[in-house]
Amino acid sequence: MEDDKRVKKGKNVDVPKSRSMLKDDHDVEGFDNGSARSKVVESMGQDPDDNDTGLTEGSETEGDVEFSRSDEEDIGINDQPTSEDSVHLSSFNLHLEHNLSQEEISDQRNRKFIWEIPAIGISNCKWTGTGENILEDLHINSCDSLKEKLYKHWMDVYKTSGGKDMYSPKQKIFVSLCSSYRDILYCNKRPFYLKGLEDISIMDAYIMHSLNHIFRTRDCVKKNDAKLTRLGESADIDRFRDQGFTRPKVLILLPLASIVYRVVKRLIQLTPSAYKVNVEHMDRFSSKFGSEEQEGYKENGQESENAKPQKSSKPTDFQVLFGGNNDDDFMIGIKFTRKTIKLFSDFHTSDIIIASALCLVNKIEEAEINKEKDVDFLSSIEVLIIDHADVIAMQNWSHVHTVIEHLNRIPSKQTGTDVMRIRPWYLDDYARFYRQTIILGFHSDPDINASFNHQCFNYEGKVKLICEYKGVLHKVLPDIRQIYERFNVDSIVDADDARFDYFVEKVFPRIKDSDQGGIMLFISSYFEFIRIRNFLKSQNASFCLLGEYTTQSDVSRARLWFYERRRKIMLYTERSHFYHRYKVIRGVQNLIIYSLPKRKEFYPEIVNMLDGSDNMTCTALFSFLDKPRLERIVGATPAKRMVAAEKGVFVFCH
Repeated sequence: MEDDKRVKKGKNVDVPKSRSMLKDDHDVEGFDNGSARSKVVESMGQDPDDNDTGLTEGSETEGDVEFSRSDEEDIGINDQPTSEDSVHLSSFNLHLEHNLSQEEISDQRNRKFIWEIPAIGISNCKWTGTGENILEDLHINSCDSLKEKLYKHWMDVYKTSGGKDMYSPKQKIFVSLCSSYRDILYCNKRPFYLKGLEDISIMDAYIMHSLNHIFRTRDCVKKNDAKLTRLGESADIDRFRDQGFTRPKVLILLPLASIVYRVVKRLIQLTPSAYKVNVEHMDRFSSKFGSEEQEGYKENGQESENAKPQKSSKPTDFQVLFGGNNDDDFMIGIKFTRKTIKLFSDFHTSDIIIASALCLVNKIEEAEINKEKDVDFLSSIEVLIIDHADVIAMQNWSHVHTVIEHLNRIPSKQTGTDVMRIRPWYLDDYARFYRQTIILGFHSDPDINASFNHQCFNYEGKVKLICEYKGVLHKVLPDIRQIYERFNVDSIVDADDARFDYFVEKVFPRIKDSDQGGIMLFISSYFEFIRIRNFLKSQNASFCLLGEYTTQSDVSRARLWFYERRRKIMLYTERSHFYHRYKVIRGVQNLIIYSLPKRKEFYPEIVNMLDGSDNMTCTALFSFLDKPRLERIVGATPAKRMVAAEKGVFVFCH
């Protein structure tokens, strides 16, 4: 079985007999520059007294570190008591104690997705992965990876909330995937803002995995502390390496403060009562991340009647997504002590950090300018979770790329952690190979795929979900001929130029001399938007703009000019539609989709703007590189035919 196979992989590993890094708040240990990793230590080069927190990785107050015998026995799988002579290796132990070879490191970039298996509970989808097929013989009724207290409390929460069969095979498989410590790309997660039942089970799974990782880390360190105290100077310190440079081990990236509110409320709810006798700064949290619309949030993870969106011309999903706190520049640290959850804890001494990519990028830039500041709290992240990746992609995925690039770097300052307790692979700068990345979203796109393929180097391997789509053409209401024109492209490097050249040579000549007007150019990318805008300027074309950075007064003026035919062409971006979701833009007669939308639901909304026009025409440009977007719009089967057929023009009528 999975653990049996993994034990073979880790057979050359010495399981550490740990000690706790939970020291008194004022007890700061320096680094031994005479150690085997002295070069790494010296690169951190600052006296511990200069650290702005003065805290060690696991520093807590004396009351926080109270550690009873019952807790000491709560180490190992399913809370089975352990002894020094017999340690039940969990997936947590096996993953972190593995000795990574140079061969494994060299193979990271060459790994291929070599196996696939149908996804239980998800229609028209399959799992595919690198390395060993861990799902082939998976026992979905087993949840050995979770500590028993966590698992029992999780089930109690479901029973209390009246949930029926919420712990489904689909959820169990996802929990097992998380526990395997493989990188995961799961872009079929039904979000809370769509009609129907929210796929809260996946959010629960990654929250439980995060809690399990944090508590197992704490148990391991506390147990090692106790052993070291007992053994004294006779202890073999190399067997007690159980820490990173800094304490934070889990980073969760989210797009909006309102979603942070949902996740943290659920995290608190899923934390066993023994660990949350007190939740500090809850009022401050509700004030900063909540809103009046979210006051009715129920403890079972669902929205109350008071949280329903008010009547609006905007689509329901837009109202729900943006109905709360829309702040996209936020960061909060969460620390677990003996019986307390501390919200707004110092980032360097938190267990979990929840942030927006924008906020982290700002802090990274501040640290580059001001050497007194640092982002060393990102140095020891072992689990990275990116939820609602599709929404983040509409904001700015390049921020996520930047954040991932700055994870698991050697700290710029001395952190105060005892270097003799730091795991060797941290000192060897191999931490990125041990980091698990879990990316979740409603759908994927090339940017998300690129980060998963080229920024995730987990030695355990990768697993991703692949789905076949039925398309959304049936949601186009008016009887419109939708013409798809394929342009040729040799490689992804030439894709933008090929699209632009096709537009300039084939499409623009058809519209530049038109007296009709009412031409809407829908553009997915902001960079494409700028390029087309500059081209139209060079041609002295009559056009107006509806971009994401267009002011409200300019938007109103542009819409009026377009409707009255004072401007023949309107440039409209996907991000502008994402943030405004105009149901109607009056005056559209001819729709040209320069680049297909990332979000499939936008396609019928844009095309339906032609409804009521005199001469409705719709033209969409695509290449074989647009196949993922094409599949979501026209369906998987037609998309395969369209990218491979000899002819390059296709017509759909509905």
